[in-house]
Amino acid sequence: MNRILSDLVGLLDLETIEQNIYRGQSRDLGGKSVFGGQVIGQALVAANRTVENQVPHSLHAYFLRPGDMALPIVYEVERVRDGRSFSTRRIHAIQHGQPILAMIASFQKEEGGLDHQARMPQVTPPEELPTLLECAREWVAQAPGVGERARNALLREVPIEFKPVQPWNPLLGEKREPAQHIWFRAAGQLPDDPLLHRCVLAYASDFNFLSTALLPHGMGWLRKDMVVASIDHALWFHRDVRVDDWLLYSMDSPSAQAARGFSRGLIFDRRGRLVASTTQESLMRVVEAP
Repeated sequence: MNRILSDLVGLLDLETIEQNIYRGQSRDLGGKSVFGGQVIGQALVAANRTVENQVPHSLHAYFLRPGDMALPIVYEVERVRDGRSFSTRRIHAIQHGQPILAMIASFQKEEGGLDHQARMPQVTPPEELPTLLECAREWVAQAPGVGERARNALLREVPIEFKPVQPWNPLLGEKREPAQHIWFRAAGQLPDDPLLHRCVLAYASDFNFLSTALLPHGMGWLRKDMVVASIDHALWFHRDVRVDDWLLYSMDSPSAQAARGFSRGLIFDRRGRLVASTTQESLMRVVEAP
């Protein structure tokens, strides 16, 4: 496991403050506030600390305020319900005495049942594609006037490795259909802990999602006249998953309106199994450039 991935695993190992209360740290990924996937992943860890013999099958989160990267985040878990098959938890992530995220997560005991799924799209395999970081280095080299913030955001190493099937340069105004496919995996091998893999998947599911709704408008998320942020995020776990092997994130955006963009995604493993589904609504506000 490399240093950056090891750091992520450490971020997901929350400190226990009191019963149902936990604390986590943050990392700067080049944005203006705490990365939403980090808060979702940590909130899921906190909820799981209060559940026995069940695994998370869904979560629904609202981002209420920008997170402060300089401060720790406190997670308060409410034990809403414990049933024979399902348990429900409500989680608040708190900074400066106010919630920055509100989330409900549901857990289920393992059981069998009817089984079907959508087919995996036929796309170029990851071995034949460059990484997103390699693409970003070319984009920055071809744009000598790019600002420091944009440069740092594009070139920053993260614990997830991405390989877009059709790379999209956020520094340009290219318009495309609102759909994209991206392979991703953890940047190293993870321990054999099913919960950890689901939490890392929750963390990774927030990457590249918002940009899908920007594609038909040719508006990169790094533009100075754009205000972008995740409003909410939902994730359903369908089957066991290993995030340290390649997964295909197939995303589309059926609608954008009223400064909000809606995106949805399906996540498949290399065998074509549908392991998770996602949806997200994002703020996409065009403002006067400073």
